[in-house]
Amino acid sequence: MPKPTKGARLGGSPAHERLILANLATDLFRHGKIRTTVAKAKRLRPVAERLITKAKKGDIHNRRQVLTVVRDKGVVHHLFTEIATTFAERPGGYTRITKIGPRKGDNAPMAIIELVTEPLNAVTTRRTEAPAAAPATEEAPKAEAAEADAAEEPKGETAEAPEAQAAEGAGDAEKKDAEKKDEA
Repeated sequence: MPKPTKGARLGGSPAHERLILANLATDLFRHGKIRTTVAKAKRLRPVAERLITKAKKGDIHNRRQVLTVVRDKGVVHHLFTEIATTFAERPGGYTRITKIGPRKGDNAPMAIIELVTEPLNAVTTRRTEAPAAAPATEEAPKAEAAEADAAEEPKGETAEAPEAQAAEGAGDAEKKDAEKKDEA
């Protein structure tokens, strides 16, 4: 005997639960967001995300599999042509659940489940170099200000001839070493 899912079902039977989730998924794809109970929203999220993933693949086999759940051909067409293209770059996380408080009649916790419309932001991290240990004299702030001014130079000058800079780089290092020896 197969082990049933944990917790109470949304309907009276497994077939009724599948129908409820299919109708919720249809309305979610038709309207972009729906208001329902938190329990239904949590059960709908994996179903909807699985259907969107199939729609992103876009072949006839996946279209037929989606049609077994979502019976409305117009909604399936909208899912494959418009929704799937908006999520083409997103690897997952197509839906968002926002809790909105209890329902007035029976105090059931309500939520809004919606398709994410914001573009995917690639996480970028910037590393800042640790400042070099400078002596605690009055010349140190002046040196830091000079470094900041040098960093604010236009990039056009540095990006003009990268090969020339590479060739000069070896000679510049030797010149700087010679200048340091002269100063000492």
